[in-house]
Amino acid sequence: MKLAGKQLKYLRGLAHHLKPVVAVGIAGATPAVTLELDDALTAHELIKIRLPALERVQKQQLLDLLCLETGATLVQLIGRTGVLYRPAPTPRIQLA
Repeated sequence: MKLAGKQLKYLRGLAHHLKPVVAVGIAGATPAVTLELDDALTAHELIKIRLPALERVQKQQLLDLLCLETGATLVQLIGRTGVLYRPAPTPRIQLA
């Protein structure tokens, strides 16, 4: 799902106060992490995840893989924290 700049800005604002709900270990995108991430996105639509201490390129590749496996969209990556968004069948977050 491709989001416009204003939509990304709105989602970043909503995610500011959130705490990470999924922590990805050094093993990376395991089936258990993918399942937990899928459950969290189904329940919340917008989540923060905690990544392991990797190089920026490796973190970006890991997030791209997780987004591909779960159908989510990467909203933001800052340090070791990523923000993902996937609308529910009946979205609670209304994007303009």
